[in-house]
Amino acid sequence: MDAVSLLKDQVKQAHEVVEGTVGDLTPEQLGWKPGGNANPPAALLNHLTSGEDFFLKMMTGQQPLAMGPYAGKTGASEPHPMGNYGEWAQRVQIDLPPALDYMRAVFRSTEEYLDTLKPEDLDREIDLSGSGLGKMSLGGFISMIAVIHSSNHIGEISCMKGQQGGKGYPF
Repeated sequence: MDAVSLLKDQVKQAHEVVEGTVGDLTPEQLGWKPGGNANPPAALLNHLTSGEDFFLKMMTGQQPLAMGPYAGKTGASEPHPMGNYGEWAQRVQIDLPPALDYMRAVFRSTEEYLDTLKPEDLDREIDLSGSGLGKMSLGGFISMIAVIHSSNHIGEISCMKGQQGGKGYPF
């Protein structure tokens, strides 16, 4: 298996876990405020989706879906801010059906982009210094934003579903 095939498998699996975890969220679970410094599931879902949409699209020279065909259709009551999102996370409201449509479109777009890559493309260095992330390979960046980032946040959502009596992960 080459590196692109491995990355595609990892991204697809991460997307399946996210979709399986959020697919049965109730409005009450989605809007639950856990207290303390924790962000509600609604904000986390939009954050992981927007992060993949905006960061991956910007790094590949494409327009984010939320600024094109999904402008005003992400399910969020207000757009995800660039930078610190703590206050936004406590007030944003998410309408789940359009949020899931947006999420699925972002995931499809990412997977379609991965279909265009060759193994040597993954070694290309990209500069994320403006975001405080320094320089890294394109492969490392894709892994970070579409596998690690989403896996971290879906773990939080899974835990919060469990705290509310629901089933967290889909397996």
